[in-house]
Amino acid sequence: MRGAPGVNAVIQARSSSTRLPGKVLRPLAGRSVLGWVVRAAAAAPGVDQVVVATSSDASDDDVAREAARCGALVVRGPLDDVLERFGLALREHPADAVIRLTADCPLLDPALIGQLAALWRAQPTLDYVSTTLVRTLPRGFDAELVRADVLLEQVASATGADREHVTSGIYARPTRYACSGVVVSPAADDLRVTLDTAEDWELLSALVAELGDRVGDWRAVVALLRARPDLVALNAHVEQKKVGR
Repeated sequence: MRGAPGVNAVIQARSSSTRLPGKVLRPLAGRSVLGWVVRAAAAAPGVDQVVVATSSDASDDDVAREAARCGALVVRGPLDDVLERFGLALREHPADAVIRLTADCPLLDPALIGQLAALWRAQPTLDYVSTTLVRTLPRGFDAELVRADVLLEQVASATGADREHVTSGIYARPTRYACSGVVVSPAADDLRVTLDTAEDWELLSALVAELGDRVGDWRAVVALLRARPDLVALNAHVEQKKVGR
């Protein structure tokens, strides 16, 4: 008899960020930003394997080495075709569903990641489950689960920006794909704890100095930021890159 459907976490990572090059290898409280993300994924209940999907470009050799050092499996594929890298991760490390994470979210909460796995296992006909379908959490706690056959369908058919953004070809078509999401109350989507700019780095460094080197806890992060508007102000003006289609 087959056990529970397999769920792998796949973390996309590269060193050639346009706004903050090398950000995923920056040291944060004694471990790399990528190391924080790998640790959170590995601690998430219901996640079977953690895979880092980086590029085969020489600029990402250090990313691949760091991912392996942190205990993750590593796959390498096209620099500019992130979706193909996810397909490669799925082909090399088969699973029934994949949770997409990005390496610039060091405060990721394992409980939220695990919640996606649990929700999907309870209703495996869902194509897509995420913390961002209706955004109520701070940017930086983003996690998206995609059923394996849906992901491979996207690998075979998606074009343009959908290949960079991996999941946009799914959640943008709710009449075609069955989508569900995790929401929290009160909403905290006005906050930003992802790493894309120098201002983001200043905030994350301050948060970690207060909270210590531990896996992310979204409630603790939100509580601290609500009590410290001076910290929120550090990156409140930063605009997130838009998803082009």
